[in-house]
Amino acid sequence: MTLVAGVDTSTQSCKIVIRDAATGQLRRSGRAAHPDGTEVDPAAWWRAFREAAEAAGGLDDVAAVAVGGQQHGMVVLDEDGQVIRPALLWNDTRSAAAAEQLIRELGQGDRSAGARRWAKTIGSVPVASLTVTKLRWLAENEPLNAARVAAVALPHDWLTWKLAGAADFDQLATDRSDVSGTGYWSPFDEAYLPDLLATALGRPVADLPRLPKVLGPAETAGPAAPNQADAIGRLNALLGPGAGDNAAAALGLGLEGGDVAISIGTSGVVSAISARPTADESGLVTGFADATGRYLPLACTLNGARVIEAVAGFLGASYQEFDRLALSAPPGAGGLVMVPYLEGERTPNKPHAAGAWHGWRLGNSTPAHAARAAVEGLCCLLADGLSAIERQGLEVDRLFLIGGGANSEAVRQIAPTVFGREVIVPPPGEYVADGAARQAAWVATGELPIWPREGTQVVEGKPAPIVRQQYDEVKELTLGAN
Repeated sequence: MTLVAGVDTSTQSCKIVIRDAATGQLRRSGRAAHPDGTEVDPAAWWRAFREAAEAAGGLDDVAAVAVGGQQHGMVVLDEDGQVIRPALLWNDTRSAAAAEQLIRELGQGDRSAGARRWAKTIGSVPVASLTVTKLRWLAENEPLNAARVAAVALPHDWLTWKLAGAADFDQLATDRSDVSGTGYWSPFDEAYLPDLLATALGRPVADLPRLPKVLGPAETAGPAAPNQADAIGRLNALLGPGAGDNAAAALGLGLEGGDVAISIGTSGVVSAISARPTADESGLVTGFADATGRYLPLACTLNGARVIEAVAGFLGASYQEFDRLALSAPPGAGGLVMVPYLEGERTPNKPHAAGAWHGWRLGNSTPAHAARAAVEGLCCLLADGLSAIERQGLEVDRLFLIGGGANSEAVRQIAPTVFGREVIVPPPGEYVADGAARQAAWVATGELPIWPREGTQVVEGKPAPIVRQQYDEVKELTLGAN
């Protein structure tokens, strides 16, 4: 029996699953927390990885390891390979102004022209999450640190590099799914764009930092370095190329053309499997690649399951009580609408926006109506992402609902009424880590395995168009909307 390990180095924690490469059967697992915040010392990811690996019983018996990770995070290294400053994570919005600068610069002052050129060049229009904007922020706000940058990596690149021994920059590797979210790699040409990186950092092309080599879906990043594993057992494993978290989740779910996943975690993500790259100049859909050689256009929201967490806390309700309250109120919540921009928003691009309640009347001033409005508002936010995906000409045959937010019975029951179609809810699982494990099996055996998935639920619901109609009428009326 060949065992493989999949790692999810996410915003909140590190999860590791160890599975049978042939059957996908889970053998053991472990997890460890990451610190809160939108900037993190990568050393914390390494500590969490080791803790999670130890909790999983070690990795000395696995044939391959692959790392799925949060996208976009900026890890900058000096010439000795040391981390220069804490990594800025995808949800750090301090580079919003830098994103606007880059758009206008490429359009020679014309924002519309700049957005069009960015979309045609990288498949996306820069927002604060993309790495390229964080590098511009670094150059403008920490010029001494920017001058020291000898290499730039993403979170999953850095952790894979640590597993490889972190001896030199030649070992730095990434994959096309994660690099497609940097802002300086083209999914059309499958190549880095040094001019854009130079523009972001304010350096000549001849003086650019090293970037990870981009591996194909089943290529190996080399062998793990045994001496890096000391406390978790001796590693004798190949390293997979890894993947961005959304691409890894799609691989874990086994998504095919026509499938769309709506993931409700720290953020909300609507992603589709496509045979062609996309270029949405509106900026709502980012034209990423996937982990199989295809593409993964997606719309990402800053707000996800924490909307439910926040409102449940506000109401003093447990999650079970929150679900009961939400499902006891009528569709449309009696006219009460919540616009859930609690942490600003990315889809639409309103990084400084705040959340808002609208239509509050005596008749809907109950905890049940508030809970229902929160779930409907979150689903409407995600439905806007789904509409943006469809405007790219992509077919939507099946809709999958995943992530921690999908554990909410209220979300599962209300989502079909807002989306206007049935949703498929796979059993709860660590799909990013599972996708990384499936990739590791591909690397170890030379074939991408098909792993069965049991316990999937299909949820139908009567469409309630009033919900989106109400939401559309008020969603622009939010504090700091621009």
